[in-house]
Amino acid sequence: MPTLPREQPEPARPHEARQVAESFGAQAGRYDRARPAYPDDLVARVVAGSPGPEVLDVGCGTGIAARQFQAAGCAVLGVEPDARMADFARARGLPVEVATFESWEPAGRVFDAVVAGQVWHWVDPVAGAAKAAEVLRPRGRLAIFGHVFEPPAEVAEPFAAAYRRVAPDSPFGQQPARRALETYQAGYARIADTIRGTGWFAEPEQWRFDWERTYTRAQWLELLPTTGGLTRLSADQLTEILGAVGDAVDALGGHFTMRYTTLATSAVRTDAP
Repeated sequence: MPTLPREQPEPARPHEARQVAESFGAQAGRYDRARPAYPDDLVARVVAGSPGPEVLDVGCGTGIAARQFQAAGCAVLGVEPDARMADFARARGLPVEVATFESWEPAGRVFDAVVAGQVWHWVDPVAGAAKAAEVLRPRGRLAIFGHVFEPPAEVAEPFAAAYRRVAPDSPFGQQPARRALETYQAGYARIADTIRGTGWFAEPEQWRFDWERTYTRAQWLELLPTTGGLTRLSADQLTEILGAVGDAVDALGGHFTMRYTTLATSAVRTDAP
């Protein structure tokens, strides 16, 4: 699901915005350094609720989630449309096949779990749910998850103002500075609807994990350029936005605490529809 700044413009169908979807690999190293990992409790819950250790990571990116599942004893295969991200993940020990999930050829392979961290909005939701059912063993688990993190208003509002100023024609600039958690929860409810629609899954579960992280000015400015609203801006545009955000963080004493909520929709594949 989207983060702030949003990972996709609205109301466009995000999985069709391929230029944005495949823009993150330009800074794969920064992405891997700055993007947060997922709660250990989420990983443990997926592993405990799956019939075995074989995991397919959809849109694995640089391998942030995949490495957590590997550390939990899983054998993980990544599927990633961006060859730059795939190369980064391979260099850190993750086997990756380059393709969109919809076009990826499983060649008869099946898995105990299919996971997707922070990427399902780049997948056609109907085709993706059907593909997950195809490659899961009976009783295998599908888990789609992502972070919701809205900076405090003192940081979010200067960011939004700067973005509107430097990129007035961007659909990202038309979005509010902050959105309620319920907006994101509604998105995960829609994911559950598409999973139900396949007829191949038991009733989807909604999971929630709350946690916090403190960011210094440098840490937050490291993360911002890896988000979808900024990956395709010019260097001058990015510099102006980061300057405004940096000033806002400085005004808070050079750091702030981010409240994270990691949401997940998960479902178990049935034996037959």
